[in-house]
Amino acid sequence: MTQSSPAPAPAPRPLSRSDERMWAIFAHVGPLIVAALSVGLLGVLAPLVIWIALRDRSAYVADQAKEALNFQIGVLVASAVGLVLRNVLGDIPLIGWLFAAVGSVLLAVVWIAALVLAILAAVAVNRHELYRYPFTLRLVH
Repeated sequence: MTQSSPAPAPAPRPLSRSDERMWAIFAHVGPLIVAALSVGLLGVLAPLVIWIALRDRSAYVADQAKEALNFQIGVLVASAVGLVLRNVLGDIPLIGWLFAAVGSVLLAVVWIAALVLAILAAVAVNRHELYRYPFTLRLVH
């Protein structure tokens, strides 16, 4: 008795244009929702999950999810630096107030920039444009 090899899995079905738009928007806005629920440190999860789940179904969604993921990695690093400055170095006697002030300002700037840029990204991808965040290291290719 011969054993046949299993049939290959079917290719993933491509996303429709409206589904592409929806997932691309969520890749940019999702981090705001996740960050709000996680005190700002898990914003990378939404674009990461979207990129992993849909990268074979839409090149556009994969591109935008990677762009959002790269930006959110930068936001995470900058937020971590701000938190360390404010919460750890801010406790140093005599000069701690300076670290705390710099950390607080950094956190405010990063979070406001993340909000504004995510909204700009969502507007751009709603028009089905490729959006690129400024000042972003593209670590995920």
